[in-house]
Amino acid sequence: MRLSKIPRRTSQGQPDSEQTRRGILDNLITQEVVAQEADRRGFAKRTEVRTQLELLRQQVLVQALVQDYLKAHPVKDDAILAEYNRVKGSRGEKEYKARHILVDKDTEAKDIIAELKKGTKFEDLAKRSKDPGSKEKGGELDWNPPSTFVKPFADALVKLEKGKYTETPVQTQFGWHVIQLDDVRSLQFPAFEAVKQQILHRMQEQEVQKFVAELRSKAKIK
Repeated sequence: MRLSKIPRRTSQGQPDSEQTRRGILDNLITQEVVAQEADRRGFAKRTEVRTQLELLRQQVLVQALVQDYLKAHPVKDDAILAEYNRVKGSRGEKEYKARHILVDKDTEAKDIIAELKKGTKFEDLAKRSKDPGSKEKGGELDWNPPSTFVKPFADALVKLEKGKYTETPVQTQFGWHVIQLDDVRSLQFPAFEAVKQQILHRMQEQEVQKFVAELRSKAKIK
């Protein structure tokens, strides 16, 4: 039985009933009895236990401070909506289903393009790719907006017609690419209400990180 988890029952969605309350009270009593016995046996004086107790004390204090800070500095709905619109705008209106073959040298990429022009299938040539995530799938990268890719790759991708491939190797920091565009569709972006809480949590994390960074800049560690 994990005694430390039982008092959280109602916060985890269990109904607030007389039976639930009795169960919680019974387990709180059990925890207290066991804790008293551990204290009587001197466990609280052991170095490893004292260290764990101090860490738990710090965790509780940190959580309390964070909750207090977020309560005093709430993320407003209009800020969440603005962040949603910013992310949505950065993704663009279309997403692309592409394939690519990544090699180390432009001469290798040119050889692959020459093979494509002779009629060799892109999927077969993709086995030469050094991208382990796509080479076994015929170079497939699935659906992505251009913003997912580094700029030279994205710039070349959006210029392609469906079914066409780049006839000039595309260089990025990863190497040389041959890119093929399989399809294009309107971007499927989730509704605001569906991702509102996710955005809120991320923005709260950012606020806490700024707060902690400020505390660290002012702290004097002995």
